[in-house]
Amino acid sequence: MPVPVFESPLLRMPRLGLGTWPMLGAECQASVETALGLGYRHIDTAERYGNEAPVGAAIRAAGLPRDEIFLTTKIWHFIEQQTATQDLPSFRAAFDRGLERLGLDYVDLLMVHWPSPRMDLPMVLDGLAALRASGLARAVGVANFPAGLLAQALARDVVPLAAVQVEHHVYLAQERLLALTRPRGMALVSYAPVVKGKVLEDPVIRRIAQKHGATPGQVALAWLLAIPGVAAIPKAAGAARQAENFAACDLVLDAEDMTALAGLPKDGRTVNPPFAPDWAA
Repeated sequence: MPVPVFESPLLRMPRLGLGTWPMLGAECQASVETALGLGYRHIDTAERYGNEAPVGAAIRAAGLPRDEIFLTTKIWHFIEQQTATQDLPSFRAAFDRGLERLGLDYVDLLMVHWPSPRMDLPMVLDGLAALRASGLARAVGVANFPAGLLAQALARDVVPLAAVQVEHHVYLAQERLLALTRPRGMALVSYAPVVKGKVLEDPVIRRIAQKHGATPGQVALAWLLAIPGVAAIPKAAGAARQAENFAACDLVLDAEDMTALAGLPKDGRTVNPPFAPDWAA
């Protein structure tokens, strides 16, 4: 089965991609090249990951037509940092540095990586709008925005936001965000989709996996892919795990499976750094 595709007037994106955090250097480049060789066409990176250069090198080395690869990168937006994106020129400069590291002519999706308590939201939206208008970012979005902040951004109606990227998995629901994204044709991109391996030992997930002759990780990914409007970007360095994740596209969960997975606790956030926003906002 081919990788399912999310398609809206705002973007066309494979719903299963490769996350690259925290891979670096030669390992990262080799991993991305392997994934592209296996058939992955959606790669996720970020300024903060420190791996835009090897990701770009892998894309160029793959020899695939550029328009066959969907690439996401993200600008780190903390005004507390020395490299602060505090105004439109510095916002644009941050993007230009990332594009230079990638060695590419454009990115398919540009996101603001994390909100800051003192973030100038109107400026950020203006910056995203300008880059989208330039064609250097084919689509734009935000990452780690809680529902309230995303609603504020959408209400300003400055630029069409194509996607939001957040932690999302069988132990963490994102229904409030999905209520915002679905009516607007936005994708919700799920990171940490196998919960750093936690799903491997879950008896409910293991039982479903055994029933289908699948792995627990494939069950976790299939659950996400069964949700309309959702994409997943599991990180996997080696070919075997990449192939395992890729095969999750072939796994169809039945109603009994979905009911059992729905019954798992849905408040299990694992990514919550000190600078995280108020997730309940």
